[in-house]
Amino acid sequence: MKRLFLLLLLIPFSKILLAQGGYKDTIYHYRQFYKEEFLKDDQSPLSAADTAFLRFYPPNKTFRVVAKLQLSPSAITFQMPTHSGKMKPYKKYGVLSFILDNYPMTLEVYQSIDLLKNDEYKDYLFVPFTDLTNYVETFGGGRYLDLWVKDINNDSVILDFNKAYNPYCAYAAGYSCPIPPDANRLPIAIKAGEKMFGKKVEE
Repeated sequence: MKRLFLLLLLIPFSKILLAQGGYKDTIYHYRQFYKEEFLKDDQSPLSAADTAFLRFYPPNKTFRVVAKLQLSPSAITFQMPTHSGKMKPYKKYGVLSFILDNYPMTLEVYQSIDLLKNDEYKDYLFVPFTDLTNYVETFGGGRYLDLWVKDINNDSVILDFNKAYNPYCAYAAGYSCPIPPDANRLPIAIKAGEKMFGKKVEE
C-alpha cells in the first residue's frame, strides 16, 4: 500500500525536475525515490543491500505516449488471478488507445474493488501488462503502471513506460501479485522501465 503513495509524492516533484533538468533527470530521480520506498514498506521483499540489484532500461522518451481513454461505465466486477493462486476483485475502468513503434495499441485500465473502499486510493488506476521482453529481459509475470483519475485530461492521459515497475513477486515468493489479463499483452518489446531483478529469487 505504501508504494502507491509514492506516486502521489512524486507527481509535483517530477514536474519541477522536468522543467529544470530535462526528462532523463526526471526518470533518474523517480527511480531513486522508487528504491528508497522499498525500505519504508513493512511488507517489502527487499533490504537496502537488495536494491543494488534493481535494474532499469535507460530513460527513453519514445516510450512516453499520449493515450486516449474510453471509459467502460457498464463494466462488471471480475476476479483477477494472482501469482499466489488467490483471486482479487477488479473492474475495468476503461481502455487506453495509443501509437507505439508505429503500431496502434490498447491497454485496459482497472480499478481494485478493495481500494475503492479506501478514500485515499479510491481514484487509483491500475495498468498491468506483458510484452515481448518478458522472460528475456524483464520479469516473466509482467509489469505494472500506476495512474490516477486526476491524470486524465480531456479523455487523454500520459502513459510512461519508463515508469513501468515489477510486482513484488519478481523479488520473492509468497505475494499475491495480479497477473496481467490477456487483453493487456502488447505485441512488441517494451524496452523501458524496470528490468528483471539482478539477484536469484528464492522459490
